[in-house]
Amino acid sequence: MGSFRTLEMTAIQNISKAVFVGLCRKLGTSQIVAMRRDMMDINEIVENQVTTSDECSIMVSVSYREGFRLKESDIDFMFWPNNTRVIWELSQTQYYNTHRQTLILGDCSDSPPGFTLLYLLSPTMDKDIQRACVRINNIHYISSSKYRQMICAASINQSIQHGPCASGTIGTTEFDNAPCFVSDFWPPTASSWIDRCHSWPQTHVVDDIVKNGCHFVAIGHKLGRHEDHEWRISFSLAEQKLAFSMNHCQFLTYGLLKLFITDMVNNGVSEDNKLLCSYHMKTAVFWAIQQNTIPQWCPQNLLGCFWVCFKLILKWVYEGVCPNFFIPENNMFLSKIHGDKQHQVFIRLYGLYEKGLAFLLQCPSFRTYIFNFLHNLRLSICTDEHTLISEVDFDENLYDEILRIDTIRKLDIQRCMKYLQTIEQMINLHLLTQYQAIMLQKLTADVLQQTAFILYMETYTHLNKLSYRVDKMFCYMLKLASKFGCITDMMYRAMYYYKTLRYTEALSIIEKVVKLAQPYVMYWYNEDTEMYIEAVGGQSWSTKMRQAVAWIILLNNKIHYISELLLEQQSAMENGWSFLCIPSFVLLYMLEILCYRHIDTIRAQTALDDLQALVHYDQGHFIPLLLRDISWQILGICQQVTGNLQAALYSYQQSLRQEPMQNIQTATQMRIQEIGQWNSTDI
Repeated sequence: MGSFRTLEMTAIQNISKAVFVGLCRKLGTSQIVAMRRDMMDINEIVENQVTTSDECSIMVSVSYREGFRLKESDIDFMFWPNNTRVIWELSQTQYYNTHRQTLILGDCSDSPPGFTLLYLLSPTMDKDIQRACVRINNIHYISSSKYRQMICAASINQSIQHGPCASGTIGTTEFDNAPCFVSDFWPPTASSWIDRCHSWPQTHVVDDIVKNGCHFVAIGHKLGRHEDHEWRISFSLAEQKLAFSMNHCQFLTYGLLKLFITDMVNNGVSEDNKLLCSYHMKTAVFWAIQQNTIPQWCPQNLLGCFWVCFKLILKWVYEGVCPNFFIPENNMFLSKIHGDKQHQVFIRLYGLYEKGLAFLLQCPSFRTYIFNFLHNLRLSICTDEHTLISEVDFDENLYDEILRIDTIRKLDIQRCMKYLQTIEQMINLHLLTQYQAIMLQKLTADVLQQTAFILYMETYTHLNKLSYRVDKMFCYMLKLASKFGCITDMMYRAMYYYKTLRYTEALSIIEKVVKLAQPYVMYWYNEDTEMYIEAVGGQSWSTKMRQAVAWIILLNNKIHYISELLLEQQSAMENGWSFLCIPSFVLLYMLEILCYRHIDTIRAQTALDDLQALVHYDQGHFIPLLLRDISWQILGICQQVTGNLQAALYSYQQSLRQEPMQNIQTATQMRIQEIGQWNSTDI
């Protein structure tokens, strides 16, 4: 069993099918990948249409945007100023209003292939661009190193500079923020790529790619004459469109190569010594598809597809040349893989090559699928994707995607109105996929909730009281939001009623939300799958959202929801967090305690006992492990407001011992000091 070479061709094809099935379950079926892309698309479109001309557009790039959701992968963001454009020829200035837009000229004449200097053509009000300018031969160029350093210094969450990015961590997720500029024009140095596209991609894809131009990220070539000032031409958007045009077998081959690099080449290797990366793997797949080196990209030939791409990478390492897909003259190994390092990488890859495809048995990501088949070579493998993922599995993937989407970057009433107008326009186009419609439904609920609370803050500040008509409008907006959203979106109405001293109304809402405790409700992937199917199986996701789906509660830290959590919101915001994330059950019990303490102290104590039991004994079922800090904190707040200071002190201390997910430690320490002052006063 040591080598696949001894197996018949039929067995090899079936092993390929087994790996295909395993990768579909690990990386996603074509339907799941399409859903991820659709939802990212619609969120990105809405966000960028709402941004103003003096703000930045943002694009999620690389593998996350392509549809992968690997735990070890970070999330890459590219952002660029809307009022700045790069052109390649002076004649292109005719397409812009130079009084409103800053124009930059790309100059590749003195840079290595794939890189350029950026010459500032017109005056700019952008302070970062002004400070990043350097003079070369009496011409103002924008220095990539200076620009990168300024943007990184202004980033949040203790970001560090990593290549062209400001890198950091939010919770357990690593991110890379890449400041860049954008051009609406395709770079002349990549014009040969257009002529090369005979068989792949299709003409309409090529036209779309060229029409959308390129980006420039803030890093120069290590062997360039102007390394500190050059910018790398980025084809991230073009690569995204190419990935979207792949069939699913091509996409999974790319995924298999990513897993191979992570598990077998870079495993245990320090960051500085990781010479091969997933970008090289993607480039190999692009070249293999375009050059027609693989006649059939299909499940039974998946391992053959992988092997062709692997040999291409081995050839590149041997020759020390990895040609960029868009600008082949740009050798991506030139400054990284050469000399002794090149030899070491080649020896390692060639050792795997000599073993044949059998080396995949060492790869932990999918060897189980191969072993299972090798124990029964006659096993029939079904590759029909509709049979691979159950309805519940798909719904969990959809649930996960909605949870991942970060909505509404900046907050004011004009922005909220623009969100609603944009969403309405998109709905009226009738061009949405079902997943994009779901995303718009979720966005609508979020915007309505935040709009109601913002209006409340502004109205109450100016009038010091609410008129009947204004209050009725807020209540209607929150009620409408709960109809668009899921079960837990009713909690925002309950908070509003509590905030406006209507405790009975708040409790009536809480009673409706109590069905959150039903075992069929999808909450943090803990639903009873059989009961879930029995309750809502086969229904639209819109119906499922309203009847059987619950999220964690997100409180925008710029909005004052209830006074008892202001300290925590301020602490989180000062440390770079836009939202406070609270487990739904924890907030439900908190509101119940706060309301009942005004009308029924016995029931308030019962609710406090329930909250205490939940926080003390829950094992990640209702309280995600990363949200235990805020859960202990809320328990302490409830104990403190009901007069049990010793118990509150213990809860705050427990909060400090948890993973500091939301940076609320400042608030915790202030509350501990407050209890200490009360105790000393009592003495």
